[in-house]
Amino acid sequence: MKIEKELNLQEKLHILADAAKFDVACTSSGAKRNGKKGYLGNACADGICHSFAADGRCISLLKVLQTNHCIYDCKYCLSRVSNDVPRTSFTPEELCELTMEFYKRNYIEGLFLSSAVDRSPAYTMEQMCRTVRILRTKYRFRGYVHMKAVPGAPEELLAEAGYLAARFYASGREKEMSETVHTAIMLALVSGVMMAVIGQIFARGALELMGTPEDVINKSTLYMRIYFLGMPFFMMYNYGAAILRAVGDTKRPLMFLIVSGITNACLNMIFVIVFHMSVEGVAIATVISQLLSCTLVLRCLHHTEGSYQLRFSRLCIKKYYLKQIFQVGIPAGIQSTVINFSNVLLQSSVNSFGSVSMAGYTAADNLMGFLYVSVNAVTQACMSFTSQNYGVGNYKRMDKVLRDCLVLTVAVALIMGSCFWFFGPEILRIYTSNPEVITHAMEIMSITIMPYFLCGIMDLFPGALRGMGHSGVPMILSIIGTVGTRIIWIFGAFPHHRTLRFLFVCYPGSWGITIILQVVCFWFVRKKILRQIAQN
Repeated sequence: MKIEKELNLQEKLHILADAAKFDVACTSSGAKRNGKKGYLGNACADGICHSFAADGRCISLLKVLQTNHCIYDCKYCLSRVSNDVPRTSFTPEELCELTMEFYKRNYIEGLFLSSAVDRSPAYTMEQMCRTVRILRTKYRFRGYVHMKAVPGAPEELLAEAGYLAARFYASGREKEMSETVHTAIMLALVSGVMMAVIGQIFARGALELMGTPEDVINKSTLYMRIYFLGMPFFMMYNYGAAILRAVGDTKRPLMFLIVSGITNACLNMIFVIVFHMSVEGVAIATVISQLLSCTLVLRCLHHTEGSYQLRFSRLCIKKYYLKQIFQVGIPAGIQSTVINFSNVLLQSSVNSFGSVSMAGYTAADNLMGFLYVSVNAVTQACMSFTSQNYGVGNYKRMDKVLRDCLVLTVAVALIMGSCFWFFGPEILRIYTSNPEVITHAMEIMSITIMPYFLCGIMDLFPGALRGMGHSGVPMILSIIGTVGTRIIWIFGAFPHHRTLRFLFVCYPGSWGITIILQVVCFWFVRKKILRQIAQN
């Protein structure tokens, strides 16, 4: 029977340190010898134990369980499910803080971490790995770590446990990472300012090239110029969020984005409804929300204790790290630029139907923006986790990451797409009350919303390839599949069937063709990597 209640950290430590005393691997495990007159030293049965380092030194370790919740009923084990004992668990963050506080007070030189099997061996091993990962990355702990392997845990988790326990942050890596972070943020600031200046100069000319109707071009120009003022904030948020994701922190960038999105929506209503502003109010709300997300992510980097800590006085551009960023970033940037060029051609075709169709496309594109952000978050996670596992040679887990991300992308896109499709008219009324605009928006969404999962899959495979250091070929294939298909469709097929529905068939069509090309490329790259493993 489990006896559970809210426990403080000291109570958790007492329970989980006592439960760990039977994990025999240290010289003082399970032994309790009080000090007495005429003798030196004492030994405690639980809490701090002793072991020997590789150089023969006797070192003190904090010896605890991650949890004493257990699904098994092994009769010899104190933590067995049938035993009537208090149950509790350390969160990874709690255990890391406890370890660091003990270490700073010179009580210990390392951590001895074991655990009962809670939920499943895989879940338990993942929690232990997460604890040590935070200890190594966030707290930069380079001391001794002894981590028990959980029987039945997947091989990839056992490999990661060994990798983490082996102190993978080698000498000098912190400096390299710090310089990369400061180079990336400085690059984001410089490129953002350049984009803001370019936007002010060329906004109207670009809109005229797209055939924007005269009755809306003045307001469109005003919106674009204000929007481009937020480019430095937009760029710094994206670079900062990418840094956090790269070190395994995916929650905080998401929370910052949610806060920014809610702020944007609230300010839109305040500026438009309360202050009766037009497009300039919407644009100002967007810039303020971008400033907020940028401030949150930079503050997070500034206050971290990890090697990716940001210090504004150290902002600079190092040529060596700039070159590494460009090796992956330039192909991705070229790809985005060329794809956006095809979107400009599509926008020009939509503009030829008049301002009502333009408004309908804008409203539909806003909803597709929610879908894009959702599936793109999965793509970024896939690229980060693929890169981490590729770096340590954990190729089986790379495949698992891709499979899980594929399932997640399809599920998210179908669920959100179904909601937008069934409740589309009601949601679109947030943007417009014109029934004709809503009709045009629903016509576009009938072709693009439900198959949007194809767009997510199309981005996943290039993301996985970039995680493995291959960015050039995915760029070329994306340009051929996406841009090539759309150009052929817009200039070849569309003039003979001039309807919005027929025009937007090029979206799912280009997604499907690009997926085929990317899957073939991924198959060859993966085969090459497996061949290299066999040779080694």
